[in-house]
Amino acid sequence: MINLNKIATILPYKENYSTTNAGAASLWVCDFLKHSKFKKNNIVFGSTIYKKYLSKNYININLSNYSSKFSSTTTEYCNQLSEVLNKKKFDIIEIHNRPQVFFLLKKKVEAKYILYFHNDPLSMKGSKTIKERKNLYNMLDKIIFVSKWVQERFFKDLDESMINKTNIVYPSIHKDKKIYKKDKKIVFVGKLNKSKGYDIYKNAIIKILNEFKDWKAYSIGDEKRQKPLITHPNHTELGYLRHSVVLKFLGNSEIAVVPSRWEEPFGRTALESSSRACATIISNRGGLPETTNYRIALDTLNSTTLYKAIKKLITNKKIRQDLQKNGFNNVKHVTKDNSHYIDRIREKLLNNFKLNFNNSKIRILNIYNLGQKINHRLYNISLGKKFTNGFIRNNCDVLEISDRDFIKQNRGFSINNTYSKFQKYLIETFKNYNPNLIIFGHSNNVSIDTFDQFKNLNKNLVISHWNEDPIMAGLEDTKINIKKISSFSGIVDHTFITTDPSIFKKQNNDLDKLHYLFVPVDKNIECYDVYKLNPDNDIFYAMSHGVNRANLKKGKSDSRSFFLDSLINYLSKDINYDFYGYKNKQPIWGDLFYKALINSKMGLNLSRGIPTKLYSSNRIASLMGNGLLTFIDKRTQFDMIFSKDEVVLYSDVKDLSEKINFYKKNNKSLVKIAQNGQKKYFNLFNEKRISKYIVDTSFGKKTNLF
Repeated sequence: MINLNKIATILPYKENYSTTNAGAASLWVCDFLKHSKFKKNNIVFGSTIYKKYLSKNYININLSNYSSKFSSTTTEYCNQLSEVLNKKKFDIIEIHNRPQVFFLLKKKVEAKYILYFHNDPLSMKGSKTIKERKNLYNMLDKIIFVSKWVQERFFKDLDESMINKTNIVYPSIHKDKKIYKKDKKIVFVGKLNKSKGYDIYKNAIIKILNEFKDWKAYSIGDEKRQKPLITHPNHTELGYLRHSVVLKFLGNSEIAVVPSRWEEPFGRTALESSSRACATIISNRGGLPETTNYRIALDTLNSTTLYKAIKKLITNKKIRQDLQKNGFNNVKHVTKDNSHYIDRIREKLLNNFKLNFNNSKIRILNIYNLGQKINHRLYNISLGKKFTNGFIRNNCDVLEISDRDFIKQNRGFSINNTYSKFQKYLIETFKNYNPNLIIFGHSNNVSIDTFDQFKNLNKNLVISHWNEDPIMAGLEDTKINIKKISSFSGIVDHTFITTDPSIFKKQNNDLDKLHYLFVPVDKNIECYDVYKLNPDNDIFYAMSHGVNRANLKKGKSDSRSFFLDSLINYLSKDINYDFYGYKNKQPIWGDLFYKALINSKMGLNLSRGIPTKLYSSNRIASLMGNGLLTFIDKRTQFDMIFSKDEVVLYSDVKDLSEKINFYKKNNKSLVKIAQNGQKKYFNLFNEKRISKYIVDTSFGKKTNLF
């Protein structure tokens, strides 16, 4: 048995969960509870004025004195419920027949939700419209209907392919041990009103009783409003009886009649009558035909057709007894069986996403900028691409979506229309692929509402967000970057950043589950061993005014340019430096970047802004991963990861120049450190290891990055 804390069962507040005047939903809950493996963990909530509850696990919400002009009784019921539910912390909340109650509780109480429809959804507040039913479908974890007819009503004008999120669980009955002695009794059970066909029954039964004087008729039920009156000496109106008494009465009767005018969602009386060996007559309406396979169903319903059906059963003993025996021996919906079925639904709901990290195949939707619109010139520095490679090499399946490329390719006269079109594309893609994990980075084109819909479609979905922008103090873009990262705090489960999280938390304390991410290397991208080559140049550096810009912005400069100016002044005259994005030398991309990079022995890992703990731009992977001797500012504290035999740390521009001059003359040491650094980098931060770290962390598995 799975480790389950509690299940809360919520009845409509007008439903009497009592031995006095118990409703259909109350009987449902009580019957299934007896056979459930979760009965010790299940608490039933309702509101009734009666004291004799159907089971001991019932908590009554007292609404008897509530009266307000400002909020409805349903709202007050949900307010009181939410207080209790939040205190007791339930795993599953099962709501019977009240979509409105679900919408109210969903806002206040975190749990898995099941909604049971006992009636026509199109007649109920909260499920009448297509929009309401779509919202229910998206937000609920499971929807259960009491008949196929009720299910079909819910999906009226909806896509029936969504039906897999729903189940049918019929009202059920326990089998009796034997067929008891039958008296010549004809029984009507239910509300004594016209919608139940009681007036039709009245006209037919009077004619029957006049013709067959040794037969008697009974009506079990009540009606507070005006009702048809049967005044015949062989007819008795018994009023409301306890459920157990009704079953016993049916067991001693020959014929039961259920002539409903309205579309019965199911028709429990027909099931009970047939199971107690009554020859049962029903109208062919709603869910009544689903109650039993052994009955007479009236396609045309009036007092004449009902009279003829009853007379047929009275005069033809064989037909009557065949219906009785077959109904008794072939009960269609048995309480014990359906109770176990409900338990299996609950188990799957709670247990359908226990990942085995060694064996399970995970589907990942990876949303990032693939750079199609800029001809993939950023492929070598794309974290999203490396993540995809790593996921696949870790036996995950990956579907990539390039948000910026979609927007660019589909842009028409209205940006808003394109944005909306992209949300629809994402949602439909999600439905088709149904990923376990969504990971996205630097994507502002996915709306919060779309992420909400993802989680409504798959309650077990994990969403992780990554961002490689700098967030150090003093940088002009820091506030913007922090705002971007924080904007997803309410929807993402995990956030990965390429700066030590302590730096972020100093500036924003609201983000939970924040993790450090090191820029990965990929064996098929960082594929050179420069230390084995004989480059012409000594020191390489490349920068730009933004990766999405191919060229430098006119009139713009930053502190890195001033740093390079100073460095050049300090360097020996024989140092061959190769700097890009500097002075009038434009940035380089793609293969041109690599052709330049591999022609230098050493590389400068200089990022924008003040050197900050464990932050580096993605250039660090290009330099160390391709085997260049790499220089890093010691204020980044990368000595926490790399030793002096793997990188060269410098304290200021003068110190850097001296070390460049030194290694220019000491090639053996240069090669050794470059080789060690590359090896360490690939051991710790290769694409497979980083991707596994992201997946493990996303699914709550404890793991260390280094």
